[in-house]
Amino acid sequence: MTERETTQEARRLLTEYDTQLREAAELTGATTVTRDGPLWRGTYGERGFVTYRDLDHFTGPALDELITRTITYYATQPAITSFEWKTRGHDLPTDLPDRLTQHGLHAEDPETVMLGEASILAAPVPLPAGVTLRRIDTQPDPMPDLIRAAAAQERAFGVPFSPSDLARRLLDKQDLIEIWVAEVDGEVICTGRLEIVSGTAFAGIWGGGTVPEWRGQGIYRALVAQRAQSALARGARYLHSDSTEFSRPILQRSGLLPITTTTPYIWTRR
Repeated sequence: MTERETTQEARRLLTEYDTQLREAAELTGATTVTRDGPLWRGTYGERGFVTYRDLDHFTGPALDELITRTITYYATQPAITSFEWKTRGHDLPTDLPDRLTQHGLHAEDPETVMLGEASILAAPVPLPAGVTLRRIDTQPDPMPDLIRAAAAQERAFGVPFSPSDLARRLLDKQDLIEIWVAEVDGEVICTGRLEIVSGTAFAGIWGGGTVPEWRGQGIYRALVAQRAQSALARGARYLHSDSTEFSRPILQRSGLLPITTTTPYIWTRR
């Protein structure tokens, strides 16, 4: 595509993103969902999550009051230890991040929202000798493989991953989630999830990470292609991902487009 065509396509995809992937679509599996003006607030056990399509012209003191009400909503639930207010780089008002910070929320690292046609990413990618791909969530007891997958994610990202978190995702989203791994000699060296967004044309690719000694050999890209093929088989047209600085270039070379950024703002109970 020309630069102009790429810009037009990115704008079209951003409209699809705002229309299909925000509000209720982000709260699948929530134990409770409530509304406050433009906000959708969900709870997941000890965690809360706040989303919206737009803030409906909330600015200044009215926005401060909306933030305060949201903090109070979660703070008065003893079981809640933290909540995430998910912001996007193209949203208004532009001072929302500053106001969230002033109310005691802290920003995590921003990520790039990548979108595109699943068919672009579905072409098979050659794997190094001895490496195979496998879906691990369809077994009668997936926990042994979930433990191995979580250990590989921990090595890939350098932060703890809990197999029980993966098991909870399977329970919460049931037949809407797939977990894939790349293996060699019985060792998991790369993992990734596919999550179908019910009622939309989208599927998400999440949690992709390759252990350090196997990077640069096309394994992550092959796992993306496998998930794209599965998404297409399940009727999804588009793929989306909130991408780190490491995965974004791979997905962009594969054909997805960066359309905005997203930054989580986190409130934690003191």
